[in-house]
Amino acid sequence: MLTLRTLGSVDLLGEDGEVMEALLAQPKRFAILVYLALAGRGSLQSRDALLALFWPELDEDRARNALGQSIHFLRSRLPEGVLVGRGKNRIGIDPKAIRSDVGDFELALAEGRWKDVSDLYGGSFLEGFHVGGASGFEDWMAGERERLREAAAGAAWSLARQHIEAGSLVEAERTAQRAMDLVCTDESPVRGFIEALARAGDRAAALNFYQRFSQKLEEKLD
Repeated sequence: MLTLRTLGSVDLLGEDGEVMEALLAQPKRFAILVYLALAGRGSLQSRDALLALFWPELDEDRARNALGQSIHFLRSRLPEGVLVGRGKNRIGIDPKAIRSDVGDFELALAEGRWKDVSDLYGGSFLEGFHVGGASGFEDWMAGERERLREAAAGAAWSLARQHIEAGSLVEAERTAQRAMDLVCTDESPVRGFIEALARAGDRAAALNFYQRFSQKLEEKLD
């Protein structure tokens, strides 16, 4: 099974655990792999959709030729059976062939394992990654980046509340600070956390966190 890492670090590891440098050195082709692996979680994608995402400025013949070359390159570098298709127009990734940190993150999120979610979120989705001439993919990547960041922040707020319930107020503040660093413009969870701190008897910590939140908003929104 291959391992795909996109949260913070960007890596693709082979079945032997070695980094697959040949794929990472081809940003657009690596981006196609990432999209096929993560968009729709195992569903097949139409070639027409891939053309619009990755070669929106080329005419159809040139775009189809570029996609064909990219698919051929991926097939030549990936183990047999990783790329799957149906007919001539649909292609995807066998979900059993690649394990991704995003997949692990979303499973932990669905199961309410807030600590695991926090641990798995190592940073922004495809941080620092860029593909020239692929505006559709860039838009998808930006949307995923925001969605995953907000999910990580929500999980961190839930974990912070768990720490308060367990009486671990210092750890609760540390976790809440991380949540606020991820998304600082959502007032509702901040208010809930401050109220929870006050109910737990630490009004000084509640006031201090409010002041940090106010400062964060001032820095973010001027």
